[in-house]
Amino acid sequence: MVVLSKIYTKTGDAGETALGNGTRVAKHSQRVGAYGTVDELNATVGLARLHADGDMDAQLAAIQNDLFDLGADLCRPDMDKDADAEYPPLRMTDGQVDRLETEIDAMNGSLEPLRSFILPGGSALAAHLHLCRTVARRAERLSVELGSVEAINPAGTRYLNRLSDWFFVAGRIANGGGKDDVLWVPGANR
Repeated sequence: MVVLSKIYTKTGDAGETALGNGTRVAKHSQRVGAYGTVDELNATVGLARLHADGDMDAQLAAIQNDLFDLGADLCRPDMDKDADAEYPPLRMTDGQVDRLETEIDAMNGSLEPLRSFILPGGSALAAHLHLCRTVARRAERLSVELGSVEAINPAGTRYLNRLSDWFFVAGRIANGGGKDDVLWVPGANR
């Protein structure tokens, strides 16, 4: 269990922070950028939940919990030392990716195929879900970039890739099952 009795520590005042294994790194490191963007994504999901209810809210709550798992995974380097760790680090699993795929398939099954690209917008929930989608794509890019120089859990990157698709399809559901999607009209303002 985590106990946070004091919120500020002053240990980061010089521009460094501690990773999950205690290693100190610059706050501008690729690893901190990756898990910091996952945290930003989690905050955007919180905004989307202000407009969600029922199953959509429950699914978004599960995603928020997964994103904390992903942040914990990304802040813990040295995957090759997991077996030797005093406390096994939390790692993303393929089961979390599979759950997203199942939910995407269920949502997408009720939608008409797209015949145009859609613009982010429509209902308030859809607009927030599209914002989540773009932040998820950025988090994925940063995780892939980190993975090109340091070992990371590939399940985390797969999760982010599916998650952006989840937000896209959920945005269509939030737009009256796609009926209220805002369609792109190429060259409309020339």
